[in-house]
Amino acid sequence: MKLKIFLLSFFLYLLVVESSFAYEKQGLITIKVDLKKTKIPQTAKIWLPYPVSGKYQLIENIVTKGNFINSGVYKEPKSGALYFFAEWPKEVQEKNIELSFKVSTQERQTRNLVDTGAAVPVEILKYLQADWWVPSDGKVAEIAQNILKGKTGILEKSRAVYDWVVENTVRDPKVKGCGLGIVEVTLSKRSGKCADISSVYVALARNVGVPAREVFGLRLGKKAEQDITGGYHCWAEFYLPGTGWIAVDPADVRKKMLVDKLELADIKELREYFFGGVDAYRMTLERGGRGTTLSPKQESKPINYLMYPYAEVGGKALDYFDPESFRYSVHFKQL
Repeated sequence: MKLKIFLLSFFLYLLVVESSFAYEKQGLITIKVDLKKTKIPQTAKIWLPYPVSGKYQLIENIVTKGNFINSGVYKEPKSGALYFFAEWPKEVQEKNIELSFKVSTQERQTRNLVDTGAAVPVEILKYLQADWWVPSDGKVAEIAQNILKGKTGILEKSRAVYDWVVENTVRDPKVKGCGLGIVEVTLSKRSGKCADISSVYVALARNVGVPAREVFGLRLGKKAEQDITGGYHCWAEFYLPGTGWIAVDPADVRKKMLVDKLELADIKELREYFFGGVDAYRMTLERGGRGTTLSPKQESKPINYLMYPYAEVGGKALDYFDPESFRYSVHFKQL
């Protein structure tokens, strides 16, 4: 009950704050999940990222439908992320759920950055910490210390890390989905998808004293109606005291280079754009959470990151990278 009151107050506050923004993109997102009927009747559970309004996006008219039971919205304590949980008893053979909402987005641009030298706020210090998912030793430490040479201040260091990632990684189109974001693996190959490249940025940034976190989101369609199931995307943010969270997306720089066959010498404007800004054709689903233990607790191991729908059937996790075993779709309709 307290969570519902908090959410209502929070959303009302955001409606007032967000009214001054001129949103550039608006659309209806519909996420549908259809769990395949198994030979043996089994229970099933699902957790879906539950989007909220923020500085650059407005979420309205969230509707959930399906033949599930015991549903609710829960908060992950560490990252603060919200997610919708539902479950089915084994007696229900055809299991389905639909989550839809209206989203309005704005281009994220923070320019003319100034490093005041102010201290990092206490509540942000956790984004400097290392863990299994965001390591600070080994290869990360070796590369980070080379990046650090001659660099001072959070802004200068964050830019140095960004430039290193842009110059020393490449996009690998063969990687499934957004990748696994395993930093040591990406550094050894110097390639990956957006979760891989963004996680490298975050690990290196934290090592040199720059608070940073991953952002897990979804690209919006550019057509009147469009299937955007393949549109999940990850980028990163660093924290600059006196300014706040700043978006960076080295992975999109590398994607553009791959698609348009560009060299480093060709991307000066693109490189500048994605340091401090990202386009309006995207929305945020979650921030920061890695190795997540959900509530109600999942029966499988902690989740790498909660961006795709996550489901368990008979206590076993389904592979959200495998459409044959886990069928879901994301549809976009322009408004």
